Amino acid sequence: MSTSDGPADQALKVLYTDLDGTLLGPGGSLFAAARGMSTGEAAAALLRLRRAGVELVLMSGRTRRGLHEVSRALGASAYIAELGGLLIVGADDPIEDTGAFTGPGSLPDALARAGVAGLLLERFPGHLEPVAPWTEVSVMFQGFVDVAEAGAVLEEAGFGWLYLRDNGRLRRRLPHLDVAEVRAYHLLPRGVSKASAVLRHRELRGLRPEATAAVGDSLADLEVAEVVGRFFLVANGLGAIADAPLPSNAVVTDLPHGDGFAEAVRLLLGR
Repeated sequence: MSTSDGPADQALKVLYTDLDGTLLGPGGSLFAAARGMSTGEAAAALLRLRRAGVELVLMSGRTRRGLHEVSRALGASAYIAELGGLLIVGADDPIEDTGAFTGPGSLPDALARAGVAGLLLERFPGHLEPVAPWTEVSVMFQGFVDVAEAGAVLEEAGFGWLYLRDNGRLRRRLPHLDVAEVRAYHLLPRGVSKASAVLRHRELRGLRPEATAAVGDSLADLEVAEVVGRFFLVANGLGAIADAPLPSNAVVTDLPHGDGFAEAVRLLLGR
């Protein structure tokens, strides 16, 4: 552990968790562990949360369509899609967060009219390609680019209210692109993040930070530490956060992926 274990939080009401690379192991399986091993620890931790009356809320870069059935199967009470762009609570209509976008019209229509995706593809030929799995708020890409350089391109073209968010490395190769590794990206309005969505959900539920915790494996997840009581970075996320400092309420688990998620649950609920 990177810090000492605190007392079990008996007031815990909601646990927010990233999906791929955190709750789910390599290949997106609940039962996959590191080095090709299998585990049931994450599944057992989900059952323990349910028995303790702790709500599970998923937070992911996946689309609403890609999260709906997963959320239902895992017993989540709500889920956050497109890196914070959408919050879905129960059977209610999705709550959109359009951040710095002020209109006119809808965000997807505005992005299409402006041709922002085409601008990025033109400026980074052979390094970026679009992914179109029915997004509603963001524009998704895959490839490898410098997000700071992409931000400068957007600013120069008058789209400073947008930013390209790195959502982590993908376990795939794209030989038609001139890249050494493949990463996932979302083009989002500034102000939209997993943290903003978690804060909105907390406010809807009337919860203080100390009644909540979160688990993740990336910089986008680490930002959530600012709006919850405790945060756990699973061990495999250390490489993703690079030199980013750990907030005072964050710890790194000893174990990666779903085993790390289960470790976080044990620390939160008591062994």
